[in-house]
Amino acid sequence: MSQQPVMDFGEHPTPYEDYVHADVITHLQHPLTDDPGEMAFLVTTQVMELWFTVLVHEWRTAADALRADRLPEALGALARSTHEMRALNASWEPLARLTPRQFNAYRPALGEGSGFQSAMYRRMEFLLGDKSASLLVPHKGTPRAHAELEKALREPSLYDDVLAYLARRGERIPVEVLERDLTQRYEPDDGVAAVWQRIYAAGDEGPDGGALLRLGEALTEVAELVWRWRNDHLAATRRAMGGKTGTGGSPGVAWLEKRAARWVFPELWTARGQV
Repeated sequence: MSQQPVMDFGEHPTPYEDYVHADVITHLQHPLTDDPGEMAFLVTTQVMELWFTVLVHEWRTAADALRADRLPEALGALARSTHEMRALNASWEPLARLTPRQFNAYRPALGEGSGFQSAMYRRMEFLLGDKSASLLVPHKGTPRAHAELEKALREPSLYDDVLAYLARRGERIPVEVLERDLTQRYEPDDGVAAVWQRIYAAGDEGPDGGALLRLGEALTEVAELVWRWRNDHLAATRRAMGGKTGTGGSPGVAWLEKRAARWVFPELWTARGQV
């Protein structure tokens, strides 16, 4: 005798709805034009925001684990984040083939809106070490987002916690790096590159059994996927609007090109050429 799923929950929402809040999520789209493509743009953008939220969660989990010297837990969070980054990057697919005419059909609805103004994306960038107090200014009108960003500005980035962990493991991280102003953008350091060079040169034969190498590789995977995200964003924007000024007065493609040229966790890349 086959068991039938429960179908009647009386006057109560389904347990699925209670957990996922699907009714809320699926009614957050409010197109401002009659263009049928605007719905895909709205949903895709909202999906990206959700992936940003997951990535912030994963990278904070990794940072907290490193602060507590729990490397396996940190590696687990970083590994999960790479799968999530791939899903985030795939979110460009619905937008990556837009012609200028298709994009311009609903672009005026954005007004002064721009992805540059995403508070959750900014938190993600802060965790990657790209910080600036000036980037809090657009969020003054959203107190919760502003408070969360201000907190993230003053906290160590994920990479700061990585370097502090390496120092506790006996690696010679320069004192000026460990004691740097956390509210500033992380800048590459030759001493940090030398540490990664030694770790990569030792490989699995190091005294840590290759644990630090695995941390380096996990971070490198994250960094490469961030680079791919930035380049996919650049390609989609260039295809849809060429060299026009971006929404919200941003420099558009020129700004994205500058971002795409900047590598996350920079010493992990320079050290490779020195091994």
